Amino acid sequence: MKLRLAIQKSGRLHDDSIKLLKECGIDVSNGLNKLKAEASNFPIEVYFLRDDDIPQYVEDGVADIGIVGENVVYEKNKPLTVLNKLGFGKCRLSVAVRKSENYTGISFLEGKKVATSYPVILTKYLKDKGVNAEVHEISGSVEIAPSIGLADAICDLVSSGSTLFSNGLQEAETILSSEAVLVATNSLDAGKKQIIDRLLFRIESVKKARNTKYILLNAPNDKLSEIIALLPGMKSPTVLPLAEPGWSSVHSVLNENDFWEIIEQLKAAGAQGILVVPIEKMVI
Repeated sequence: MKLRLAIQKSGRLHDDSIKLLKECGIDVSNGLNKLKAEASNFPIEVYFLRDDDIPQYVEDGVADIGIVGENVVYEKNKPLTVLNKLGFGKCRLSVAVRKSENYTGISFLEGKKVATSYPVILTKYLKDKGVNAEVHEISGSVEIAPSIGLADAICDLVSSGSTLFSNGLQEAETILSSEAVLVATNSLDAGKKQIIDRLLFRIESVKKARNTKYILLNAPNDKLSEIIALLPGMKSPTVLPLAEPGWSSVHSVLNENDFWEIIEQLKAAGAQGILVVPIEKMVI
């Protein structure tokens, strides 16, 4: 029995999806223009599909699971289960208006024309906000719509905002924060659910490792209590005596977000020889 996984055949999520599989120890050979590949060391086969088609393939049971952007999941509005947020492919779906406009809030769009490739998400958002606007669905080059008189504003995916800026637009309102997610059909048998559980275990181990650092340092014994108090590891730091009397080696794990603040505090407390190492996997 093999699990069937659909991923983007090209585009912004493809490389990160393949990278995630490799980080999970799953060896998939995706040769040029191949539409299907089997893993050599895990019961999974990978389908390479258009991003917009993945929700439909998963709903129909052609694929059991898929990696796709949240924006596509919500726009296609299929009865799928989101199993995991994967932490890559982050972007936002935002309303943008001309730079010259004085945007005062979503009510600014009342009675205006808005061009978008995401009419389902936008229409629902406007309805929830009580705004009556005319939604124009277009499939590409959304950002030029205001300059050619097609619309007063747009709703499109934004990463850096540079494309908006170059087209005379300003980001005005974020209506959805999106990232890559793992989705599944709601009709999986017990055997495939077990394989998914194995895959999710590996994914969670990789994700935990991305957000943490392994830290080693030397500490004077008379400062150990103070230094240990600064290191909230998975349980507690490991402390080993050094050959030099009066000193110990301390090993722990730091959250990426706390890294620099804690490093400064450790130095101030007397820690020396601080070594920080990336973690490949973390199994808890």
